[in-house]
Amino acid sequence: MTPVELSRTVLRAVRRAVDAGELAVAVPERAQVGPPGPGGRGDYATNVALRLARPAGRPPHEVAEILRPHLSGVAGVTRVDITGPGFLNITLSGRGPALVSRILQRGERYGYAEGAGEGGEVSGVEGAGGRVGELVQLHHPCEVRAAVSAQVVARILRSQGALVRTSCENSCETPSESETPSESESGPDPAWAEPLGVTVDAPGAPGVLDVTLHPVPPAHDPTPLGRDAARWALLCPAPHDRPRITDEHLVQREGNPLFRVRYAYARTRALSRNAAQLGFTGVPGPQDGAGAGALLDALDNYPHALAAAARHRAPDRLARHLVTVADALLAFQHSVLPLGDEKPSAAHRARLALAEAAGTVLAGGLSLLGVDAPEHL
Repeated sequence: MTPVELSRTVLRAVRRAVDAGELAVAVPERAQVGPPGPGGRGDYATNVALRLARPAGRPPHEVAEILRPHLSGVAGVTRVDITGPGFLNITLSGRGPALVSRILQRGERYGYAEGAGEGGEVSGVEGAGGRVGELVQLHHPCEVRAAVSAQVVARILRSQGALVRTSCENSCETPSESETPSESESGPDPAWAEPLGVTVDAPGAPGVLDVTLHPVPPAHDPTPLGRDAARWALLCPAPHDRPRITDEHLVQREGNPLFRVRYAYARTRALSRNAAQLGFTGVPGPQDGAGAGALLDALDNYPHALAAAARHRAPDRLARHLVTVADALLAFQHSVLPLGDEKPSAAHRARLALAEAAGTVLAGGLSLLGVDAPEHL
């Protein structure tokens, strides 16, 4: 069902509610449908209940409750949920195979704006995180959290098609061997730049550019944690929160979100290897495994999380969504492989494809954060 067809389906649901005397409103000429917003779910959402609330003289949520049964029984619609003040969130049949196929086809570029490349080659197109081809200058202090955040925000913005240039108040370039720190015009390379893989496009003279990224800096040096744990510790908290630089980011247990994300990716790779030993591969298909719905929701919402991270210049939104994907995958993984003497079936192939799609999303998200996705853990 296309968005245009779904819009017509929503209008027919309104017409049925009016004909049944449940709503006393004029049926609108069109119903807007689009991807669910933050906190939404399913394939599409519509605000038609909010638009009809005033003429109907009823709260939006009540109007949505009236319309829900008229949508739920329609062919092609498998679920209708109400979120927020009265948004109708619609899940279509066949979502699983189509979504998994799209992720596996796009690979780690799933969630990128159409036409977006590393440099945002295509201009004038609306992407989820803004206009593809938008010019963005990220200027930050030469401080470890600001520098790492700017690097990652630039990657996220480029995934949404923006043209991004990063600069810092003082250079992060290493002085030549013939220069001492005092002789270098821009100053020495910070001790954290190389260990954490931090780069900038250009230094900026203080006072020339306004600082656009200024997250709360850490109280302690994060480099002893190593590259992956240090970057995660700096990126996962919201910009206004001070990051915790502790050994908790190194502990391999469920209470460590970084461990769960990296372990979940490693599990998807292990599932693929084990399936190959059993003689089958993943093929997108209908999902019936326990936890499949939650995992599909998490994968479906990944492009929205990536776009929100771009809009708000907030890499923590991406990091937190990767934790959501990881937790859903870890709850789902137990149904992927056959048990005992059970033979691999179409259901197992579909579940494996879903797990591999989750691994693709986790790898893509970790790559944007500059964190390694291990094959084994």
